[in-house]
Amino acid sequence: MSHPFLQDDFHIRWSTLTPDAIEPDITKALEDAQTAVDTVAARNTEPKENLSYENTLAALDDALESLNHAWGLVGHLDSVCNSPELRKAYNAMLPKVSEFFSGIPLNDALWQTLKTYGESDAVKSLSATKQRYVEETLADFREQGADLPPEKKKRAAELQRRLAELTQKYSENCLDATNAWEKLVTDRGQLSGLPLSALDAARQSAKQKGKGDDKAPVWRFTLQAPSLIPVLTYGDNDELRKEVWTAYTGVGRNKPYENKELVREILDLRHEFAQLVGKKNFADLVTERRMVGSGQAALDFSEELHDKVESQFRAEAEQLRAFKADAKGTTIELLEPWESGYWAEKQRKANYDFDEEALRPYFPINRVIAGMFNIAQEIFQLKIKERDCEYRDTGSEIQDASQSHPASRIPDHESRPEVWHEEVKFYDLFDETGEHRGSFYADWHPRESKRGGAWMNYLRTGNRSDEGPKTPHLGLICGNLTPSVDGKPALLTHREVETIFHEFGHLLHHLCGDVEVKSLNGVNVAWDFVELPSQIMENWCWERISLDRFARHHETGETIPQELFDKMIAARNYMKASANMRQLSFGKMDLELHINWPNSDKADLDSFIKSALEGYTSEFKTQPKSNVFNFSHLFSSATGYAAGYYSYKWAEVLDADAFTRFQKEGILNPATGRDFRSKILSKGNSEDPAKLFKDFMGRDPDPDALLRRDGLLS
Repeated sequence: MSHPFLQDDFHIRWSTLTPDAIEPDITKALEDAQTAVDTVAARNTEPKENLSYENTLAALDDALESLNHAWGLVGHLDSVCNSPELRKAYNAMLPKVSEFFSGIPLNDALWQTLKTYGESDAVKSLSATKQRYVEETLADFREQGADLPPEKKKRAAELQRRLAELTQKYSENCLDATNAWEKLVTDRGQLSGLPLSALDAARQSAKQKGKGDDKAPVWRFTLQAPSLIPVLTYGDNDELRKEVWTAYTGVGRNKPYENKELVREILDLRHEFAQLVGKKNFADLVTERRMVGSGQAALDFSEELHDKVESQFRAEAEQLRAFKADAKGTTIELLEPWESGYWAEKQRKANYDFDEEALRPYFPINRVIAGMFNIAQEIFQLKIKERDCEYRDTGSEIQDASQSHPASRIPDHESRPEVWHEEVKFYDLFDETGEHRGSFYADWHPRESKRGGAWMNYLRTGNRSDEGPKTPHLGLICGNLTPSVDGKPALLTHREVETIFHEFGHLLHHLCGDVEVKSLNGVNVAWDFVELPSQIMENWCWERISLDRFARHHETGETIPQELFDKMIAARNYMKASANMRQLSFGKMDLELHINWPNSDKADLDSFIKSALEGYTSEFKTQPKSNVFNFSHLFSSATGYAAGYYSYKWAEVLDADAFTRFQKEGILNPATGRDFRSKILSKGNSEDPAKLFKDFMGRDPDPDALLRRDGLLS
């Protein structure tokens, strides 16, 4: 196929997207985009009355759409199908793509065209949404240096190009360091305490690597979350926990995958760029147009929450030390960091007679997903149908990737959509009128070619304006959840269930978008508002009426017994102050690095972070260092969540408050859900997020809603 990355198919033909096509396709996309951008820029010499929305901002969007789509496909494959060939091709084009995009706001002729039109009276005749887009675009350009003199524009472009390279290398180091480590255990006695689910997964992992057999079994552990977490939570062997913890906390710290110098340079360059465009620091640059308004306001928000939970946080730490001492018959002393999760689980079980592993049989992944769809269909008045799809490895026969699924199906038409891996699923989403609003891929389990964590992304934004026919959106959700073992259903932890609901909330934000301007659709909102649709979805993982839709035993079909459910609810807020403080510490570290680190006199990052997080961390015998060198949220892209990690807590306040309306009007109330869809999910960035929240709730957010939900405030 000629230029496979540039094809306009809605159903992406993944098998054609080979590494050797990246350079010619992205080169062509860059050339085409530059030609179109030059056309818009050349209008700067025309009379003001000749300029219109269509031949300026809309034309610029059209100019970039093909390149954005093609480069998005490359980036996605780098995340889910990483290989040496793909990585080489990606890194070869990254500087050129970065230079192109960073050059757009620095293009003086283009800026003069957009500014001349954007500041003209003609804008007043546009719809409110298009007027907002004009304002947002001009503000984006100014933030990226559009008003800088030539020499400073040149430096701004250099900084953005270098940041793209550094953050890509950071991400690669994290992936490579994670994949480089394994622990093979041949003595079953070393694995005391581990649940059967973890043992079975470890044996399967070993077999997949050609290690062990039924006569001489081997258990293989990795630094991927489904393998790592059970060891630290349940393993009785202190030395094994220490070894795993040490390996995990060493990701990004040890050669040859060391990120220390990368982080220092990233922080320096971000600060330089912020000052170049007239901001005091990178945090102020990032937050100026977000709900919080400034870096210092974000820091103040974090400090305020910290002060409200600190005493309970300290009390929880003391109680855990006392619990261990009582259980061991020793004096109270500090714990080791690799002990905290283990003894916290022991204490939770003692206090509530609750073991989260007892919930696993009730969370087979297919039922969880089908139930989640059922809930979304009821409350948001949508319809979701799985499609038969196919996985086609390059040069091989087509393999059927579909399996039986509780979700309903629609007939095949033309060809079945392709997927990038045999485990990936594909779905269509319709609204109550039967209109096809969008489609999405779902890829839930870990593999070595896939980056860690869970995420949502979009591949295509459809047309929702009255200009031309309506077209569907296309998105995806990915995770690294417990896989199937020996052909049995993949049984999830409750936290993994929350992860699925969380990412699906992001996806709905994209697929339900009804904004006439594509660039204002879906998740393209203020960063401290973007987590509201995702985090509010997690609430349906805790309500009996919604749990009964999907939490059913994988063998018997029975719902969670009332006694087990009561224990689960009773234990919900166990060590909640510690959980809050952990998230607050990440946000605090992020803000301190992007506000105060550049002007500090600390010799190294670790000592700076230790000082900055005083009061935010527990004391241990072996004081752990921060995760700054393995924190992809902050350092795996030029901006990402940098100076924005506080937004998780910010949006948690919003979601805790917004969910009270569902609790009052009905957890599965379609009227309330339809209102949330129309006033939040469909609106994207077409209006101020504070207004959108107020439209839904009828008032401003209650700042104490989160602490009340977490049992930290009466």
